[in-house]
Amino acid sequence: MENTQLKGTETSNETSGPAPSRTAGRLQATLLVAGSCMPVLGAVLLAPILPTLNQAFADTPGVAILVPLTLTLPALFVALFSPLAGYVADRLGRKQLLVVAMLAYAAFGTAPLWLTTLESIAMSRVGVGIAEAAIMTCCTTLITDYYSGEQRNKYLGLQTMVSALAATAFFALGGALGSIGWRTPFWLYAVSAVIVIPMVFKLWEPAKSQRTTAAKTPVPWRQIGAPAAVTLFGGVVFYALIVHLPYVITGLGVGDAALIGLAAAIASLATAAGAISFRYLAKLGTRNLLALAFGLAAVGLSLVSVAGNVPLAIAGAVIASAGTGVLLPTLLTWAVNGLEFQQRGRGTGIWTGTLFIGQFLTPIVLGVAAAALGSLGFALGALGIACAVALLAVLIRGPRTVPVNL
Repeated sequence: MENTQLKGTETSNETSGPAPSRTAGRLQATLLVAGSCMPVLGAVLLAPILPTLNQAFADTPGVAILVPLTLTLPALFVALFSPLAGYVADRLGRKQLLVVAMLAYAAFGTAPLWLTTLESIAMSRVGVGIAEAAIMTCCTTLITDYYSGEQRNKYLGLQTMVSALAATAFFALGGALGSIGWRTPFWLYAVSAVIVIPMVFKLWEPAKSQRTTAAKTPVPWRQIGAPAAVTLFGGVVFYALIVHLPYVITGLGVGDAALIGLAAAIASLATAAGAISFRYLAKLGTRNLLALAFGLAAVGLSLVSVAGNVPLAIAGAVIASAGTGVLLPTLLTWAVNGLEFQQRGRGTGIWTGTLFIGQFLTPIVLGVAAAALGSLGFALGALGIACAVALLAVLIRGPRTVPVNL
């Protein structure tokens, strides 16, 4: 039975909250966190089958470009369409858009099971990215709508933690299914059509009466601009080792795929640990949390950059990943803190867009830096120095040190 009161009480820094309606519990959080894993599935599932795709479409002109694009196009379109998804969520409703996006994700995600050309597969990935933009924006916005205070901190941290663990699981699952055939991993995209069924019955639209005022409530760019800018840089930091740690391990003379996968899994666990600790560290305040996150990232990336053996590289990756696990929920709560209910969808969409721009830019930025500096290790070291600079900037001009308690 659903109660007649919204879980938690909106605090004074949210000037126009939704009217009390229902109580959100663990089931709603589980559905929203599960939905948040869909963009992770799109990002890593196909990585193990890229060489196979190259072989399957070897006669296709531009195959060397089109195959990597099948992996990276969704992230680009998440970045481009998340602000629009936030606008639609504020105007038309979060749940309605989420349900449509989950169904679209299943349709576009499984389309390569029947498509016969690499060009058409790449275009289907555009649809996946647009659907992911709406899913990520709506799931995160509904978490901030349904919960407040310590519960919100708990579930935002859980969202990052589960996503980090899911990335490891999906990478392994993609490789296992890819060994059957290059089309087989695409069946996993149908999972969204299963998850959407309980979403239809167990999620609800908070404060429908306030949607009509969303267009008249502008997004406070002066408030969200700084968190979005830091998130753009934070996105590069977050994905740096996710993308490049296997290359670091390989560069140390390790060719065993199992050991490389183990290193990535250990780093993912450190990210999860950092994310889950956010719930308990939130009382330190945004400034201190950002300083902690960038400080850990600076130390960890510096260790990875100078590592002469695998244990030291993994140790550095663990330290940096623990920092980025704290970083993401801190940046998100900083971005949405104080937003009115009618602005939350657009604010979350802008934040999501900047995060995925950072993801898309990560291999480009580090690739250019590696070419300019002479090695990937030097490029990661330079990123570590940039994190140290960010740490100093946060301490000098960062947000006020108030508890992250929305």
